[in-house]
Formats: sequence, C-alpha cells, structure tokens
Amino acid sequence: MAKKREKFENHTPRPLTTGEVASYCHVTINAVKKWIYTNKIKAFLTPGGHYRIKPQDFKEFLKKYKMPLAEGIFPSISHHKILIVDDSPHIVEFIKSAVSSMGIGGTGGNKYEIETAGDGYEALIKVGDFKPNLLILDIRMPRIDGNEVCKRIRQNPKTRHIKILAVTAFGKEDAENIIKSGADGYLLKPLNLRELRDKVKEMI
Repeated sequence: MAKKREKFENHTPRPLTTGEVASYCHVTINAVKKWIYTNKIKAFLTPGGHYRIKPQDFKEFLKKYKMPLAEGIFPSISHHKILIVDDSPHIVEFIKSAVSSMGIGGTGGNKYEIETAGDGYEALIKVGDFKPNLLILDIRMPRIDGNEVCKRIRQNPKTRHIKILAVTAFGKEDAENIIKSGADGYLLKPLNLRELRDKVKEMI
C-alpha cells in the first residue's frame, strides 16, 4: 500500500499556491484571490485555510483568457526541499528566514520547502523521510557530528546525490575536513546573509 501511495504521489502534480500563480502571471496575490472569488479560476481550500489551484485548472484559466502558456509543468515554478541542521536554534532561524525570503516574489518563482533538525542523529532520520535536495549542515554537533552525517549520506546510493553545504565556526581547517567527507561547499560563521543566499542558489 505504501509503495502504491508513493507512486501515486510522485506522478501527481502538486497544487499551486496563490503566490506561485501570481508570480507566473506577474500580478499580486490579491489579484489572484479576486479571480478565485469571481470564479474566473477554480481553487480549493486547505485545512489551514489557504487557497490551492490544480495545475490543470490553471492551464484552463490561461487558455480561456489567452495568457501565455509555458511548455510542460510551468518550468518557471520550481520546488526545492532544504534541510537545515544546527544545534543552535538561533542559527537555524537565521538560515530558515534567509532561505524563506528567497521564495515567491524574490527569485523568479522559486519555492522552498524547509525542514530543520537539531543534531546529526535527527538529521539522518529526516534525510530519509523528507528527501531534501540540499542539506545545510553544521559540523560541530552533539550525538553525531556533521562529518559523520556527511559520510553516511555519501555512502548511501539513495542519498549520495543530495547537495551538502557545511557551516562552521571553527575555521577553514574544520571546513576543509568535511569537504573531504563529501560536502559540496562550506561557509564560515558568523554567516553573511548575501553569501548564504548566493551559495544556496548556486547549489540548488
């Protein structure tokens, strides 16, 4: 049953947010909501009270009002999963805020789904469940450190493709060691906001 569900989810296009539709059409989110209220575009409400639009309904809307229709499933809208791992809640929130602000309206329609973990052990569990595209990984952590997390990810055929951005407050030598463990890049703490965003965009 689990395999059937996974197969279904992998082949079912996810619904679009009002922000993604607004970005695609170069209008405001309020304009999209007005289209919904006036039944120009079909939408449904999530349990949390947010509007979502099925890709097929969006395509029909574009055709009806003679708006440009991109080939495929809207290549201007991308969806990336990022797992942030650090034992400092303040660092986690800083990185999460920096990455979240790169989303809709910030970089041409990119959408980031973010999960967090407080140590290496939790990180490895979430890597398996969440399946991130990018791991932003602190090196010095309790239980299992970043070097070990990195090695285990690279040793597993199912996870070795994940991009890993290491962060450390212990200098270049610490960072260069995790590169040897398989990380794709590193940043030194204190983190610079622009450098962090540039590195995330580069790796995604």
